[in-house]
Amino acid sequence: MTLLSEQSLAAYWSLPMVEANIVIFMNLLGALFLGLLVGYERSYHGRAAGMRTYGLVCLASAGLTVIVGYPELWFGGHSKLPSNPDVTRVIQGIVTGIGFLCSGVIIKEGFTISGLTTAASIWLASTIGVLVGVGFYGAAILLSVLSALVMMWITKLENWLPARHAISIALTYQQGFEPTEQELQKALSQYGYAIAKGTFMIQSNQGKAEWSFAAISQQRQSELSIPEISQKLSQFNGVENFHVSFARN
Repeated sequence: MTLLSEQSLAAYWSLPMVEANIVIFMNLLGALFLGLLVGYERSYHGRAAGMRTYGLVCLASAGLTVIVGYPELWFGGHSKLPSNPDVTRVIQGIVTGIGFLCSGVIIKEGFTISGLTTAASIWLASTIGVLVGVGFYGAAILLSVLSALVMMWITKLENWLPARHAISIALTYQQGFEPTEQELQKALSQYGYAIAKGTFMIQSNQGKAEWSFAAISQQRQSELSIPEISQKLSQFNGVENFHVSFARN
């Protein structure tokens, strides 16, 4: 029997292999649900990593872990090698190498972080490759479909679910004007926002105070758009210039 014989190729779709792929898929579904659940909590509080990032990372972790439980089915279950290779070491090397690659696509600019979902999807792509490499074709196909659905539709689900939106605000005050945090907090609270803890930055430029911080909506859904918030900021006492944008991924 050769590797390209009909019997060898059919082994990848044998009944035990199909059953294992179904069990793996059920594990992936459970991991996705729990990952989305944890991600929604972060997304609700305006954090950078939301449902997509947590869902993809949980999917990838489950995919890499569950295949270790079926070593007898690796490579179609007909691997006849003179040595006893440790596939888990290969997987470990892949995950470590991809981790360095993922870190290069995450960009932080002010209070805005981008690239988290891209990094998670790259890591997930390595998991799909591992599944294909060891012969779990069905699970790899289903994982690809799940990951594509997460990246295409979870953002719409996040926008539909209640959330506390975070915005990044930078204010430049008139020369000689001395703002106070209490007055700023009071002004923001009128529009349903509060300054996020640990985000306050103050600097002086040519005698002008520059305040930067992230503000989180205190309502389930903020009714103010970015242009509306900009209009309100322009009316704050002593504000000469300002910059406002979304503060999360």
